[in-house]
Formats: sequence, structure tokens, C-alpha cells
Amino acid sequence: MRIVSLVPHATELLFALGLGDSVVGVSHECDFPDDVRTLPRLTRALIEDGLPAAEVDAQVRERSERGEALYALDEELLHELEPDLIVTQALCGVCAIRHEDVEAVAQQLTQPATVIALAPTTFGETMGDIRTLASATGARAQALDLVARQRERVDRIKIAVRGTQPIATIALEWLDPVFTAGHWTPQLIELAGGLDLCGFAGEPSERTDWEHLASLAPEVVVVMPCGLSAAEALEEAERHADELRSLGARRIVCVDAGATFSRPGPRLVDGLETLAHILHPELVRVPASSVLQAEL
Repeated sequence: MRIVSLVPHATELLFALGLGDSVVGVSHECDFPDDVRTLPRLTRALIEDGLPAAEVDAQVRERSERGEALYALDEELLHELEPDLIVTQALCGVCAIRHEDVEAVAQQLTQPATVIALAPTTFGETMGDIRTLASATGARAQALDLVARQRERVDRIKIAVRGTQPIATIALEWLDPVFTAGHWTPQLIELAGGLDLCGFAGEPSERTDWEHLASLAPEVVVVMPCGLSAAEALEEAERHADELRSLGARRIVCVDAGATFSRPGPRLVDGLETLAHILHPELVRVPASSVLQAEL
């Protein structure tokens, strides 16, 4: 089977299922595991790199309002790769190429490819995606093993924080303008022994304001700008240090959202372990997979 993955979390999941040798092409954002870095890239962003957060938000809104795409697909390369299966997503129009665009191109291939569009909104649904891809690729045994290992790690965290007082937490997915994290993140916070003051499981992130966030009196603020590394998150936090400190939290911690929170793949469990350490450092050691920056 020849597989093209157009979304990073699907790429990570395919490799976690032992299907890396079948992946023949990926998106421009796929960077894990290291083996993907040599694969052909089929997409590119249509918004300039390196723009300030506010400008990124403005351009995304403007293009979306005009019905314009945020990403381009290399259709010629896709034809050359002759995939049997294309994996994309239908959850977020900002995160990857549009599902309908992929479907249209897939049907024009010499041998039309099967398209699977993943759209998880909860932590449970991200686990369900393991079974979805396993069913399409015949990787049932690998899926059962991966699910078992993921569950074991989740259970270990649940046991570690059992009986603790939940820590009042705010997770911020963007800082200019300010957005609170949604979808699976509120569940991760709860599993890690926290109480998410803003987000609701399965619901999208929401725009808010600093005054409202301050009124919630958080104990901990986790800065996780969508798609950014820990170092980039720290840079963003330093640009908004006054606003963040105005929330009155005892801790403000920057994390690697690009690896462990933005992508609903296997490394969400790494994110859970990181959150558990942030909220209950006396009970949960910092995981080897965690990349934490100094607190603000």
C-alpha cells in the first residue's frame, strides 16, 4: 500500500503503527519522526512565514472570509506518487489543506485513491483514529498494542493524581488575540489533575479577553500557542508578559504545543504527562518526552 499523509498527526500515527515504509509523501508541516524529513512534500502554506501572531490571525480571517485556501496542494506530485490511500483531516480549516480539495484531486488520479479524513474533537476520538487507520491498512495487531501502551500511560497518571485537589488552570492556544484551548485539551487538564476554567471537552477554542481571564483567578496558566514549539511559546509569552502576569496565577508555563497539544496524535499522551508534572510536580516526574521552557 502507498500512503500519502497530508496532516502531521496522521503521519505520526501511521509511523506509530509501523507503517512508515508505506508512507510515500507528507505535508510541509510533518516533522516527526525524523524519517519523514526525507519524504516528498505535497503542500505549502499560502501565508508568509514569520509574521507576528496578530498578523497571522488577521490573514487567516481575511482569506477564510473570502473563501480562499490557506494551503496549496502539489497535484502533479500527487499524481506521480500514485497513492492508494490519502489521509487528511476535516476538523480545522486553519490547520491543513481543505478536505474537499483533497477529495476532488483524489478522484482525478489514474487510479482514484481512498481518502480518510480524521476529525477528532475529544481525547477518546483521537484514540479511535488509531482503529480507523488500522482498519484501512490492516494494522490491527499494531493498533491493539499501541492502544494498550497509551492506556497504560494514561492510567499511570490517573493513579498518580487520584485524590488531589484539582488545580485551577487556564490553557491559552493563542495570545494575540487571546484564545483559550478547546477540543481535547480540557480533558487532558482534567486527567492531569486540573480544573479547566475556560474550555469544554469537544468544543473549539474560543476567543476571549484578558480581563475575563483574570476574573477566573487561575492558579496555573499554560501557554500553548497552536503549532509553536516551546521556545516560540516562550517568545510569545515574553511579548505578552504584562497581560499574562495580570491574570494573577502563581505559575505561567510555556510548553511545546506543536509536538504535544496541537496535533491529536499519539504524542497527546506526552502532553498529558507534561501537564500532570506542571500541575502536580510532587507526584509526577517531568517526562523524558517533555520540553518545558522556564516559567515566565
